[in-house]
Amino acid sequence: MLGYRISSKLINMIMNKYIASIRVQGQIVKTAVFADSTTHARLILEYQFGIGCIVSSPSPTNEALATIKPQKPMNPAQTRIAGLKRQKEAVSQQLKTERERQKISRAQQQIFKAHH
Repeated sequence: MLGYRISSKLINMIMNKYIASIRVQGQIVKTAVFADSTTHARLILEYQFGIGCIVSSPSPTNEALATIKPQKPMNPAQTRIAGLKRQKEAVSQQLKTERERQKISRAQQQIFKAHH
C-alpha cells in the first residue's frame, strides 16, 4: 500500500475546520476537527470522545490553522460562579421571551375584540 503525504494547505482545500466544545473527564474543552460537514464533524467527535460528549455543536470557522489557546481549569468556586452566571443569563432570556409573548397575546386579544 502506498503512503501519501497530504499537506495542510491541501487539507484546508478539501475539508472544513469546525470548532466545538466537548466534555472530557468532567472538563469542558474547546477543540477543532476537520470534516466535510457539521454532521461529519459531530460523528468524528462522538467516535473519538464518546456519545454525548459534545457541549456545543461544531461550527465552521474560517481560521486557517490558528491555534486554540489552552485555558486553565477552574477551581470549584469559579465553576459555581460561572454556572450561576449562565443560569442568570438563561433566566433573563426566558423572562424577555415571556414578556414578548404576553405582549403579543395582549395585542392579539385587542385585535380580536376590535373585530368582534
